[in-house]
Amino acid sequence: GRVEIGTFTVPVDYSDPSKGKFDLDVARHLANPKDRIGSLLVNPGGPGFGGTEFAVQAEQVYGDTLLDHFDIVAWDPRGTGQTVPHIDCISDYDHFFATGDITPDDAAEHQQLVDTAKEFTSECIANNSAFYQYVGTNNSARDMDAIRAALGEPKISYFGFSYGSELGATWATLFPSTVRAAVLDGAVDPTANAFESEKEQVKGFDDSLEAFLRACSADAKCPFNHEGHADTAYDTLTKRIDASPVPSRPGRPAVTLRVTLTAVAEAMYSQSTWPRLASALADAENGDGSGLLALYDEYYQRQKNGTYANSLEAFEVISCEDSPDRPTVAQEDANALQLHAIAPRFQLSTVGDYACTFFPPALDPRIPITGKGAGPILVMGTTGDPATPLESSRKMADSLEDGRLVVVVGNQHTGYGVNHCSSTAVEDYLIDPAGHLPADSLRCG
Repeated sequence: GRVEIGTFTVPVDYSDPSKGKFDLDVARHLANPKDRIGSLLVNPGGPGFGGTEFAVQAEQVYGDTLLDHFDIVAWDPRGTGQTVPHIDCISDYDHFFATGDITPDDAAEHQQLVDTAKEFTSECIANNSAFYQYVGTNNSARDMDAIRAALGEPKISYFGFSYGSELGATWATLFPSTVRAAVLDGAVDPTANAFESEKEQVKGFDDSLEAFLRACSADAKCPFNHEGHADTAYDTLTKRIDASPVPSRPGRPAVTLRVTLTAVAEAMYSQSTWPRLASALADAENGDGSGLLALYDEYYQRQKNGTYANSLEAFEVISCEDSPDRPTVAQEDANALQLHAIAPRFQLSTVGDYACTFFPPALDPRIPITGKGAGPILVMGTTGDPATPLESSRKMADSLEDGRLVVVVGNQHTGYGVNHCSSTAVEDYLIDPAGHLPADSLRCG
């Protein structure tokens, strides 16, 4: 087979090896020996997702050109996936993410949300105390350099999707002389603080939701068409669900507003999921929340046996370790109202989520990203990307010393593989970074 699997050991704390180690789960999909250029480090995003799948399943992710020329080297970043140890906070997701009224009517309902957030944070800290403060992006970038050195390559190439763009840009800033080529697809805005990022993201999801409702209104066959008024029907339904949650499946919680909005978010990542959302909303109107619950379960990666991948827990911890911000409950609640003004259909919560509020200060927040000395870096942004809106990818390109933006026309998250132009731009550049630099603001589609 073309895939090799193993582990690679790195220190928990690069400045103090006595604090223990991570055994990173790693996988490599081998190049065609006669065409091989070197290794391509890859990351699928998150933060919090394992990455090895992207080497194991490389043939489903990358074009033949990349598979022939590069060993695709992927790993589960520290704290994620099959890497040991990995972040494990909780097992009962429904308790933390399905229940609770995100438009509380009184102080008691509000306090319940605050208490749940406190409980989640204290579980995370208690269960991962030896290492949780060391899972941030700076340390993951240091791991990349350790992997590069172990592979014996003075310079190495990188291809990251979504959060993988932030990881790649951090690596290029910390280790610029080791960068042969780097592609950052679906890039985040590296200059934004946690709240600014949230503003960009909720606006992206709200825009995608509006596009979905317009498409459904324009299509008489859409199950949620409502004689061309899917938008007002959506508003009516979300108000109704907020007032009285809809039954889902035996043994599972009723579909609350919170579950509904999570389901909507899941469906926005790709236009191909829009029809499922339309049916799920129509079913919910008729008292059946199981379709919305299924999308919610996919968002949280619920397995058939009722367990969960740890990616969301890792996402929370890594995000908080990357951010110096610890907003108070009152600040979070004030932010929620600002977010609602920006994203009136997608952000219906009247209170914050307190994700980082109760974490201790971060030891090693992510460094400012410059890419200084790393050479030209290809940044890709997609016009209808809900999760990393085009504007945020543009800001990444602007933040880098030599970022080259490629704009892809489409309604989904990330642009590689959307059309021939976007795939070729990435592949030609990775194979010959000097000879195939895209003109800045190349437009695909």
